[in-house]
Amino acid sequence: MFEAIRIANVQDPVIPIVGQWVRETQGTISFGQGVAYYPPPPQAFENLSALLNEPSTHKYHAVDGLPALIEALTAKLQLENGIETGSDSPSRLCVTAGGNMAFVNAVLAITDPGDEIVILKPYYFNHEMAVRIAGCTPVAVATDENYQPIISGIDNAFNENTRAVLTVSPNNPSGAVYSEKTLRAINRLCRDRGVYHIHDEAYEYFTYGDVTHFSPGSIDGAGEHTISLFSLSKAYGFAGWRIGYMTFPERLQLSIKKIQDTILICPMLTSQHAAIGCLKAGAAYCRSRLPGYDVVRQVLQDELSALNDQCKVPSAQGAFYLLLRVKTRLDSMRLTERLVKEHRVAVMPGEAFGMKDDEYAYLRVSYGALEKEQALEGARRLREGLQTIVGE
Repeated sequence: MFEAIRIANVQDPVIPIVGQWVRETQGTISFGQGVAYYPPPPQAFENLSALLNEPSTHKYHAVDGLPALIEALTAKLQLENGIETGSDSPSRLCVTAGGNMAFVNAVLAITDPGDEIVILKPYYFNHEMAVRIAGCTPVAVATDENYQPIISGIDNAFNENTRAVLTVSPNNPSGAVYSEKTLRAINRLCRDRGVYHIHDEAYEYFTYGDVTHFSPGSIDGAGEHTISLFSLSKAYGFAGWRIGYMTFPERLQLSIKKIQDTILICPMLTSQHAAIGCLKAGAAYCRSRLPGYDVVRQVLQDELSALNDQCKVPSAQGAFYLLLRVKTRLDSMRLTERLVKEHRVAVMPGEAFGMKDDEYAYLRVSYGALEKEQALEGARRLREGLQTIVGE
């Protein structure tokens, strides 16, 4: 039977592969999948039981989200991100089933098969996969040695088929945070070239030290060409509840509704009510965890930097990731497999994020899912494992 070529050309999901190695190796500490270790706030569950006896709970609801959640998100975006949405602004708001769906909505709304979207390398693999599933071409542009954007490289990637530039900050998989100056330059470049700037802000609260998060959708005039993607999954330990949201130019509203109505009909009602509770808890719920994450981040950097020339650890001031550059002839899949099976510590291979060359293997280390003591033991295993394998 026929298999769609566009799907056959999409990379295999790497998380299940590494997950199987972990299940086969008892006692493995995993720096693999990017999730938060903590549960949603108590406010998320306060009113859920009452919903079960409400007849409307079991019906379809608004395609773009519950009015109460839209109202809460509108206030949050205005206060925290400087993004205005609604009838008095050029931007609109839609609740989605997670941040990934928000990106798929954006891609389908602005592209036709054969179009191109510029993505920065390293990229989040689900973004690259979504572009290919849409029948489009992801154009991967290199970043510098600290995984920061190179504006000239983005500029040189444009052609008549370019429809958008995608940025992710704080970044998955590198942990890099893009400066306001850099994001303003990319947003201006997109405006001048007549393409969209898609910006993923799933890790907006996860920054360390003096580094701050910036939303390019807040720039004067940016509402006409900027699509901003958000998620409750990380900040509120809410991954399984699948609630994200997006802001976009008003001209795309009908297209977004068509796409979402076809794929989803409406976001899950109970999850939306729980999301309202999360927003009542507010950003402080996540930020109270940041000091602990920062300790683990610094320990990991110190442990791995001790490997000197064997392992480079570029600066990472955001999210809960490090993207290591390991000097070895092993490819990142083989190196990951050996770390799991021989040293009982799991990471994600950099090949999934577009990072592959003959001199280095790239490894993503996610420390979000682990509490402090387990993360510190995992850091020791990872250092010793790399030292042993690379030193052979």
